[in-house]
Parts: sequence; structure tokens; C-alpha cells
Amino acid sequence: MSKTLDFTLLISYCLFIYWLSDQSSLDKPFDFGFDTQDKLYHAAAYSIMGLLAWRSFRHLVSSPIILALLSIAFCSLYGLSDEWHQSFVVGREADSADWLADTSGSVLVILLLYKLNNRYFNERLKVKG
Repeated sequence: MSKTLDFTLLISYCLFIYWLSDQSSLDKPFDFGFDTQDKLYHAAAYSIMGLLAWRSFRHLVSSPIILALLSIAFCSLYGLSDEWHQSFVVGREADSADWLADTSGSVLVILLLYKLNNRYFNERLKVKG
């Protein structure tokens, strides 16, 4: 994908999350039968953001570790700002456990991408070597 498309998808997804957070209440798409299932939704949503951040920021940096750290920092800070935003929405509240779930979801997918990226890079070196 092009650099412009990658950044457009990331920004659009951030705006979508902002819109969701601006709702007074949200219905749960699925009921898994336990009280903290919303943390799964947070982790899933931010794992998608982590993937989009990775794809966007790979156009800016070449070091995989810097790419991973930049992507994690972006998602974590966005999650923090999202929780702060929710503190101003009627019927919503900021929750540090939600922020932890946001960050955890992004970290998991970014670590997977980092591992896959290193494996791919090492395989390419073997072929050339």
C-alpha cells in the first residue's frame, strides 16, 4: 500500500475510535458471559490500531525496534487521550484498566509484527548470503 493510504487508514481508524468514545453508551456486540469482556473489545480495537500504526510508521523509520516502539507509543498515548476524552462524555468515564487493555492489544500485535519482520529480514539475508 502507499504511504498516503496507510496514514489515511490510521487516521480514519483513530477518528472511528473517537466517534465510538463519544457515544453515551455502546451495546456489546457479543456477550461472552463475564464482567470484564469490554477489555477484550479494547484489546481487539487497539490491536487493529497497532497494525495500522506499524504499517504507517514503517514509511518513516527503517529500524524495526524504533518502528515497534513508535507504534506502541502512538497507540498507548492515543488510548490515554481516548480515556481522558471519555471523562467528558455523559454516561462514560475514564478507566485505567481500559487504557491498559488498549496498550496490551497494541503491544501484542506489534510484537508479533516485529518478530515476523525480523524473521523475514533474516531469511532474505540467508538467500542473499
